[in-house]
Amino acid sequence: MSIAPLTYPVFRFVNQAQPATSVVAEVLQGLKASPKQISPKFFYDAYGSELFESITEQPEYYPTRTEQHILQAYAGEIAQAMGQESVLVEPGAGNCQKVRLLLDALRPAAYVPIDISGDFLQLAASALLEDFPWLSLTATQADFTQLMSLPDSLPLQPRRLFYPGSTLGNLNPDQATGFLNHARQLVGSDGGLLIGVDLHKETRILQAAYNDAAGITARFNRNVLSHLNRLLPADFDASEFKHIACYNEALQRIEMYLESPRDHWVCCADEDIKLACNERILTEYSHKYTPDSFARLANTAGLQIEQCWQDAQGFFAVFYLTPQL
Repeated sequence: MSIAPLTYPVFRFVNQAQPATSVVAEVLQGLKASPKQISPKFFYDAYGSELFESITEQPEYYPTRTEQHILQAYAGEIAQAMGQESVLVEPGAGNCQKVRLLLDALRPAAYVPIDISGDFLQLAASALLEDFPWLSLTATQADFTQLMSLPDSLPLQPRRLFYPGSTLGNLNPDQATGFLNHARQLVGSDGGLLIGVDLHKETRILQAAYNDAAGITARFNRNVLSHLNRLLPADFDASEFKHIACYNEALQRIEMYLESPRDHWVCCADEDIKLACNERILTEYSHKYTPDSFARLANTAGLQIEQCWQDAQGFFAVFYLTPQL
């Protein structure tokens, strides 16, 4: 097996983050909406990223360990489907843990982790290179949905997008279609997408996963307000807000909110936002799919399922998609 020659530095960091003014405008638009909402991408400051790692270790939270089992068990088959020596792009890479299960099998010509939290991404990328010193890595701080192109310095090999963790579920169906369309355009006609998807299952299992007994998810949810306090700035008292997560069976999605404890005003980027007692701010949807409903979503975005790998209980699935001919 030959490895593509490296023609650019082994480790590069590229900052393509949104301007601060754009972020402020986005947050204010959500807080002025009805109902109020905050994009889940703002969960992930450095502390939020650490809290999410803790969530994945809770006994109630099955998605991470189930997906990791699938990736580990089927790494060879996945590599056969995707091919080696590609440019492997991972939006929302976080701690870069799941890609570790595939790197030896895939042997990519380059790995491009993308994350909104630049400091956390650099730490994760540096740790990855310690264990995979042969890896060519271009860490990119960016909001993937706003990313119009990949760095010019990457090799010309086919692009493969790796999107684990069922993060696609945070988007409503129209947004998910838009994301998949965007991803398909970035990887090109000879590219592919490897995507983890959480499957519809019993309500009790899903509700427990987002309401862990240790209260880590509640802390993670409230931390989004602490993040906004620094980012905007704002003066939320995050500790006062109630964490709520419930499964909407009709729409097959987890809905996560922060509930205001009383009538009060919050100053956000020099603007006053009114919150009523018990008013909820939507912080996350997590849509669950069946294999059939995900296939329909993929088809809408001009993609087709090439292969699917699942755990024995049918809790989670990893799909490999390619552009429709």
